[in-house]
Amino acid sequence: MSETSPSDTPGTSGDPDFDAMARDIAEVPAVEVIVTVAVNLMSAAAVKLGLTEEGDTFKDLDEARKLVHALAGLLDASATEISSFHAAPLRDGLKSLQLAFREASLVPDEPGQGPGEKYTGAVYG
Repeated sequence: MSETSPSDTPGTSGDPDFDAMARDIAEVPAVEVIVTVAVNLMSAAAVKLGLTEEGDTFKDLDEARKLVHALAGLLDASATEISSFHAAPLRDGLKSLQLAFREASLVPDEPGQGPGEKYTGAVYG
C-alpha cells in the first residue's frame, strides 16, 4: 500500500495545482494574457458603472474609477506590444466606459481629469 493518501495527491484535496497552472499559463502568448486582463477590467468596470442587467445593484463609481484608470494604464503600457487588431476594440471599449463614467457622475470631472484620461487625453461625448 502507498504511504500517500488519496488526499495528498495534487489537485484532489481542494488545493490548486500550481505546477499545472504554471505549465498552462506558459503556453499562452503574452498578447492573449494582456487582452484577457483588459477584458476582465472592462467587465468589472461595466458592472461598477451599473451597465449590466442588474443596473444600479452593484454600482460604485469609486471602484469604477479605479478599474477604468487601470484599464487605461494597461492599454497605454501595452500599446506597442499588442497589434491594432487587438488594441482598437479595447480602446473603443475604454472610451465607452470613460463616457459612461462621465454620464454617471453627479459632479463630472474636468476634461482630462476623468478616469484614465491621464493616458488617453480628454474624452468628450
